[in-house]
Amino acid sequence: MVGRRLFNEMKKTFLFHAIAAHFSNGLIPVGVLYLLLTISTGNIYFEHTVEHLIVIVMLAIPVSFFSGIHDWKKKYRAAKAPIFIKKIRLSVLLFLLCASAVVLRLTIPDVMSHQGIEHWLYLALLFSMLPVVTLLGHYGGKLSSQSRQTTKPA
Repeated sequence: MVGRRLFNEMKKTFLFHAIAAHFSNGLIPVGVLYLLLTISTGNIYFEHTVEHLIVIVMLAIPVSFFSGIHDWKKKYRAAKAPIFIKKIRLSVLLFLLCASAVVLRLTIPDVMSHQGIEHWLYLALLFSMLPVVTLLGHYGGKLSSQSRQTTKPA
């Protein structure tokens, strides 16, 4: 019955928000890497990967956001501590940046071959998501390490 024990252990320790957050936050640096490959090689197929990644991220951010809100209310009783307010604001900002990049990319499919303002706006939107996910991860790590310290037996 090793399988049953493993399943029960996973059920007890499963952290849906952590999985959802790492999923979307992990794809953004990959998208930026592919964007850099597009810029350096001129290969538009790399940018098609960026498009697919940011669409997936845009769909995943609400899952991460609402699971985080659920955990915040359940574990921290919706405490209005600055770290939670920062994470909520950063999450909203991330969604707005990502949604803007997706809309721009889908309305102007060849945005990377343009040299106008829309090209530079698209690049700025994609590059600006990187520090946002870095800060979200930083604050999430702080919360995680604080909760581990407070739950250790004396």
